[in-house]
Amino acid sequence: MLAWNRAAADLLGFDRLSEADRNILVFMFIEPDARRLFGPAWEDEARRMIALFRATHDLFATDPSFVQLVERLRSSSAEFASWWIAHDIRGGASGEKVLAHPQRGNQRYQYATFQANDDPSLKLSIYTPI
Repeated sequence: MLAWNRAAADLLGFDRLSEADRNILVFMFIEPDARRLFGPAWEDEARRMIALFRATHDLFATDPSFVQLVERLRSSSAEFASWWIAHDIRGGASGEKVLAHPQRGNQRYQYATFQANDDPSLKLSIYTPI
């Protein structure tokens, strides 16, 4: 993650992560707060994230940073290791999510993710409260 606003920091806590851990997949599969944040939808969301990552991964499969990321996730998360070998690929990056804020409880969001045309490794995600 390169940047986020105060609302994202409040909800997701990215500012509390070390720079090496500021990756949405690391957050989802290694940070315990992710399971609390996504609640009962964690597994579906985690599988969706892997399938979206697969589509980008193949463009950079031999890049050392991608290799290191996949190995870190495989060794740190049994779920990632198991679901990674399924080779699911999904497109589309918009919809609704319910996230559990630690003080305000469940909150519904619409989200959309946009891919940079000139750099397939960059994406912008926008969450709008419903």
